[in-house]
Amino acid sequence: MPQPDLGTISVILPTLNEAENIVPLIERIYEAAPGVHEVIVVDDDSPDGTADIAERLAGRYPDRRIRIERRLADHGLTKSIAHGADVATGDILVWMDCDLSMPPEDIPRLLDGIARGYDIVVGSRFVEGGSSKRATSGTRDPAIAVLLSGALNYFLQLVLDRRFKDYTSGFIAIRRAIVLDLGLRGDYGEYFIDLIFRAMRARYRVLEVPYACLPRQRGVSKTGQGLAAYLRRGRKYVTTALALRWGSPRGSGR
Repeated sequence: MPQPDLGTISVILPTLNEAENIVPLIERIYEAAPGVHEVIVVDDDSPDGTADIAERLAGRYPDRRIRIERRLADHGLTKSIAHGADVATGDILVWMDCDLSMPPEDIPRLLDGIARGYDIVVGSRFVEGGSSKRATSGTRDPAIAVLLSGALNYFLQLVLDRRFKDYTSGFIAIRRAIVLDLGLRGDYGEYFIDLIFRAMRARYRVLEVPYACLPRQRGVSKTGQGLAAYLRRGRKYVTTALALRWGSPRGSGR
């Protein structure tokens, strides 16, 4: 478990139509990391009532700090995470996908890295001991998406920095001051590529710890459906990486 001097911890959950997953996710977060100061559900006005379900859960656990932030306009994953960082009161931020593909039970491993002196700790599928989704039959994750994810990350390693392996993770513990310093830029997964590369350039200490990514069982993937959608997303990732490596500097996204 983390050392006492870790500071307070805010977990940010950016949600869109995760009604089936939000309750077990929050309950498992508190079981795995009971020292969490607050869980912030940042919901993009989900039509399936995700925010309402989270609010009812908060009412059932008055001893836990479960906050619901409803974003009625200007939606998007990056903007939701940035909003969560702005309103968080913790010294350390953790955020993750809300489809249960990222086991909350691995949060203590991320926090342990922060307690050991790292500034950013990332749950990684591509370091020793980690694994990407393997069995997708009967789940909501097409096999082509899993294949392309591995190929894309290998490309990003070649273009950016081979020392880092999982540029599209999105499972992270980070000092809040760093997020406020660097800001978050880009749409969807591009923000993570951008954040990690700029953090390493700024000489923040970054650590990857392994985790096993699980297939989505309930709800619909936000990445898109079909090969064309995945290729469009992958092209954005590639463009982001090339701009970071060889393009002109971009301004802050905050």
